Amino acid sequence: MDLAKSVLVVVDMQNGFVSSKSAPVVPHVADVVRRWEEAGGATVFTRFVNHPGSPYERLINWSRMQTSPEIDIVDELVPASQRAITVLDKPIYSLFTDEGAATVAQHGWTDIVIVGIATESCVLKTACDAFERGLTPWVVKDAVYSHAGQEAHEAGLLVTSRFIGRRQLVDADSLFADKLVATA
Repeated sequence: MDLAKSVLVVVDMQNGFVSSKSAPVVPHVADVVRRWEEAGGATVFTRFVNHPGSPYERLINWSRMQTSPEIDIVDELVPASQRAITVLDKPIYSLFTDEGAATVAQHGWTDIVIVGIATESCVLKTACDAFERGLTPWVVKDAVYSHAGQEAHEAGLLVTSRFIGRRQLVDADSLFADKLVATA
């Protein structure tokens, strides 16, 4: 993968999604972000914001993630989010809002490398949307997790591998050892 045509998307690493179950992934995500930045790669952070009256509230009776501190990026990643190309607030599961799609197109990114929370929802949907747009999604499987726990995480990885291809799920070490091509 050409680093100049790639972006690391840090999905919804927010206080409200970090639970006792998902907290162990935070240092893994921070490590991937650090290594990505050191290699010279661009990052985009997403931040899920659940507006009053949203489908999440109306259809699944879920009204969390509407205000600070729940919607805030976790402390460990705030400095990296401040260096990112953008922190995209989104009212949907995916990076690919109109603004997110425009940001990807504007920068000419063809490879979307994904870390964050939650494997079975926002990570999965971002990967699938990238795939369906003709982009190449990569899910860093040791830097994603679910606030709902291991079963939801494993289900998310299974469905993601079926939707975008098993080879598109990589671990962090192989991403940095095998996948990246430095920019000229």
